[in-house]
Amino acid sequence: MIYRIFAFLTIVAVIVASLLLSRQQSGTPASTAVQQTSWDAGYSARNARLVQTSGDGSPLYTLSAATIRQQPNENQVKLTQVQMTFRDRNGNAWTATAERGDLAQASQQVELSGNVHVSGAFRSGASPAQISTDALSVDLHSDVVSTKAPVTLLWSGLALDSTGLVADLKDQRVHLESEVHATFTK
Repeated sequence: MIYRIFAFLTIVAVIVASLLLSRQQSGTPASTAVQQTSWDAGYSARNARLVQTSGDGSPLYTLSAATIRQQPNENQVKLTQVQMTFRDRNGNAWTATAERGDLAQASQQVELSGNVHVSGAFRSGASPAQISTDALSVDLHSDVVSTKAPVTLLWSGLALDSTGLVADLKDQRVHLESEVHATFTK
C-alpha cells in the first residue's frame, strides 16, 4: 500500500513539475536583439578646440569649449563654456567668452549666449573696449558684433548702457540702438 501511495505521489509530482516547466518555457523569451534608437548622437567632444583657417593657413578664429556637440540632421554645432579668439581685418585681437554658443556649419556666424563678455581694441594702441551682454552675434565675415539685448560697453573710461548694439570692428564704429545711459569717470 505504501508503494502505491508513493507511486501515485511521484506521478502527481512529475505532472506538476511538467506543467510548471512548460509555463516557464512558454513565457516571453528574453530578447537578444539590440534595440535601435531614433536618436543618433552625431559627434561630440569635451575640452575641444575648433580652429577656422584662411586659405593661407593662418587662423581666422579659434573656439575653445568644454563640450562641442553636433546632431547629424542639424546644421548647428552647440558649444558650452565657450572662449573665442579672433582678429578683425585690421589685425586687432578680440576675445569673447560665453556660457553657450551656436556655430552654423559653412558659416562665419557665431551666436553666443549666457554671460557674454567681449574685449579687444578697435585700433592698435587704443584702450581696450569691453562689451557685456546676455546674447551676442559675431559675424566673422563682416567683422560685426551685434545684439538686441541689454548691453554694457566700457571704453576709454566710459560706461555706456544700451538696449542693442552694433559694433563694426573693421570701420571702428559702434552704434548703440536705444535706451542709452552713460557714465563718465576721470
